Amino acid sequence: MYTTSENTTTIIVALIALGILGWGYYRARPYGKAGILAWLQSLVLMAPWLLFFGLFALGIYLNLVSILFLLVACTGLYIFLGRQLRATAAKETQNNPDTNQFPNSSPPSPNEKVTTSGEQEEHQQETEKTENIDPKKEQISEFIPIPGEDLQKIKDIFGIDTFFSTETIPYQEGAIFKGNLRGETETVHSQLSASLAAKLGDRYRLFLIESPEGKPVVVILPSTKDPQPATTSQKILAVVLFIATIATTLEAGGLLLGFDFFNEVMRYQEALPIALGLWGVLGAHEIAHQVLAKRHNVSFSWPFFLPAWQIGSFGSFNRFESLLPSRKVLFDVAFAGPAAGGIISLGMLLVGLLLSHEGSLFQMPSEFFKASVLVGSLARVILGTAVHQNIVDVHPLAIIGWLGLVITAINLMPAGQLDGGRMIQAIYGRKVAGRATFFTFIVLAIASLVNPLALYWAIIILVLQRNLERPCLNELTEPDDARAALCLLALFLTIVTLLPLTPALAGRLGIGG
Repeated sequence: MYTTSENTTTIIVALIALGILGWGYYRARPYGKAGILAWLQSLVLMAPWLLFFGLFALGIYLNLVSILFLLVACTGLYIFLGRQLRATAAKETQNNPDTNQFPNSSPPSPNEKVTTSGEQEEHQQETEKTENIDPKKEQISEFIPIPGEDLQKIKDIFGIDTFFSTETIPYQEGAIFKGNLRGETETVHSQLSASLAAKLGDRYRLFLIESPEGKPVVVILPSTKDPQPATTSQKILAVVLFIATIATTLEAGGLLLGFDFFNEVMRYQEALPIALGLWGVLGAHEIAHQVLAKRHNVSFSWPFFLPAWQIGSFGSFNRFESLLPSRKVLFDVAFAGPAAGGIISLGMLLVGLLLSHEGSLFQMPSEFFKASVLVGSLARVILGTAVHQNIVDVHPLAIIGWLGLVITAINLMPAGQLDGGRMIQAIYGRKVAGRATFFTFIVLAIASLVNPLALYWAIIILVLQRNLERPCLNELTEPDDARAALCLLALFLTIVTLLPLTPALAGRLGIGG
């Protein structure tokens, strides 16, 4: 039976969800078919969350097959709608000649140079390209950090078929060039970067980003501003943390077996299998990061592990030691680690549950399965009525897999330079990533009232990980729909891993009797 508080919570959540969907539809209507398709994509993104938790709250339990079917169906529908949206946008662009003159960019404002159309516009643009800089036409600061000779060569890379520069603004040791984007983003960025390298070699970097006004701008910075490799002291710190994490994984294994490793070091052989299982998850995570970084010619630092005696490790931090060419690369490198570690962890959990039987090594309280919606649901499906008991016999692989999923989910929190934060930044941009970081911090701060671990991570994010990743060289091109769907799936699994079962929901599953 529902309690009054559960009814109230369900109604509030439902109203909030309906309000978000209604507000999105209201915002989308003025944009016609393209707007409605974009709204439908948002609806598909929310559908697995709404259906799973909504039905769960109503006491309707979805088995594992149904959950997987739901995720696959929503992923396929999301990709299909994305293709329809791009086709619609392309068709509208072809039917609107004014928009077609300025692909991927807002039309120029009245104070910008381009004001005519057709042959007259082209003639004016060619004239402006060849004549000397007119202070009335192009605003240039008197003090540009870039040397004058270099600045002129940089201006020569712009053109009417790539990026038409209208204003130059000093920025740090480089400059910002405002103007109009005149072609497909990736193509323009490649052409401008190649021209810059041909004229000035490896001395400068070209960034194509979005201005606060929402318009494309080019930023030129000297290569001396590139990320620097880890220092010797940083590498020493990484080694120290690695050694400490070896010790804490052995301690976690010892605690699961009922002894303190630090007080009984000679029993390390007993704790070693569990420690090796955890290192399998951690190692796969880091190797996947490095493999994808190398594939994209990106330098990724050594991992800085976070030792934790409770579960062995909280994962690790890494930093990019080179510039990222695009948001696609940022997503691929960030996603690779959690994907590898998560798949191995989930596999160990499933195999461990399948191998569990009466007399298995670990006797776990049924409360163990209430700590996670994902683990509790899988245990109910695989172990059946065994979870009705107060004590459940569990194979060691299930415990290792569960710890691995927790480690992976922690690193997937959508905040700062955690893997989850990088994925959000890659898919949805820096503004959304900043808001997600703030929201995650607030949630952790509230959760810390009942869980000290949440306070630990709130402090970690606030002190070490609150900053976003620096912009990519091509910040404008968004990753494809398949990557967006993978991001959705990763965030969904993160929530169902870290979110505990309420007593009422656990009761409906029969966990603990």
